[in-house]
Amino acid sequence: MYKLYEKKEILFAVLWIVAYCVVLGTIKGNFGDSSVIMLIALLAFSAGIIAFVKANHLEDKYGLAGWPKDMKRYLFFIPMWILATGNIWDGFSLSYHGASLLRAVLSMILVGFVEEMIFRGFLFRAMLRENKTMMAIVVSAVTFGIGHIVNLFTGQTGFETIIQIIFAISWGFILTMVCIRSGSIIPCIIAHSMIDVLSLIGADNKLVDWIYFGATTVVAIVYGIYLGRLKLPDPETKVLTGIDV
Repeated sequence: MYKLYEKKEILFAVLWIVAYCVVLGTIKGNFGDSSVIMLIALLAFSAGIIAFVKANHLEDKYGLAGWPKDMKRYLFFIPMWILATGNIWDGFSLSYHGASLLRAVLSMILVGFVEEMIFRGFLFRAMLRENKTMMAIVVSAVTFGIGHIVNLFTGQTGFETIIQIIFAISWGFILTMVCIRSGSIIPCIIAHSMIDVLSLIGADNKLVDWIYFGATTVVAIVYGIYLGRLKLPDPETKVLTGIDV
């Protein structure tokens, strides 16, 4: 695995993404978010990622070495985390109960970790090696959104899937920019997990859902421009991100 990573890092990232989409899409379609099989599969993906990163001492590269220092300079996390609560803006309604709810919550937390690592970690960092920062941002965000097309195979309608893809692309831009500017993927993992977990307990109000969709799209544009222009002169941050947008 490391030889492939070393020689063809983008292919390495793409294979992780394909494997994840195929395996998790199939399991979700057949067994659902709250199944034991879903949780086991996510645990396996998480363990594989952690083992690879630790064995090859890649914590710094992928922004897992620690929480960003001097938090006063990272108040731009706040809008992201507020937006991440959008699934409960219309109230609460449990999708599962008891053990099923617990399994679903654990699965959604792991989804946040795995998806951030393969999109904002493996794929994004692989593309940065080509010194094409803007392309890396766009590809990471768009690929993340298109990956949700697998929901077509779980019974979701085409229209719902298209909306979800646009929503995910918007979030992809937000998460990628925060990852760049903070030098850490940890805040992005937290936000991503929040979105997915709260989707399990949020009510289904179409009007509020559209408001959330619109807010996310607008924030992605404004937030992305703001973070793109934000200057973080700390040398340690530049080492972690490896770029100066």
